[in-house]
Amino acid sequence: MVELSVIRDLVAIFGVIAGLSYYVLTVRNNQRNQQLQLETRQAQLFMPIYNKFSELDQMKLMNRLWSIKWIDYDDFVEKYGEPFSEEADTEVYASIWSACNYYEGIGVLVKRGLIESSLVDDLISGSIIRTWEEFGTIILEIRVRNNYPQMYEWFEYLYNEVKAIASNQHPELKKSTP
Repeated sequence: MVELSVIRDLVAIFGVIAGLSYYVLTVRNNQRNQQLQLETRQAQLFMPIYNKFSELDQMKLMNRLWSIKWIDYDDFVEKYGEPFSEEADTEVYASIWSACNYYEGIGVLVKRGLIESSLVDDLISGSIIRTWEEFGTIILEIRVRNNYPQMYEWFEYLYNEVKAIASNQHPELKKSTP
């Protein structure tokens, strides 16, 4: 009789172990599936953004933007007018605001965790870094002179996130920030 009760107890123990093992495997599998779904959603969210970035009109805009030259903020204002004023060069400012608004939106998505900063870095970090490093000083000065402290704050955030990743991947490209 003792042997039968031992066998019954062992079967029960093995049943519990099997059930627990099945549960653990199911939970792990569900976690993997959830992670895969998250990555897929991020890619689906980011691809229209990347497609917009790759359009001919966007490339022309960036080329126009990067051809703007100045020495400092005062030289910039002398050449292109005071921002938010009637004398402002609307083509120049429209190019700047368009690019900054684009990166501002991406910055918000990264900040909220809807897109991984590493994904953004892999696809468009060069453009983000170059645009902020060329126009960041102008934006920072506009913030001060126009009492507009939140102007393109998420673009700046995106720049800092992407710059940190890029600097780690390419230490030879480190450049001082504005």
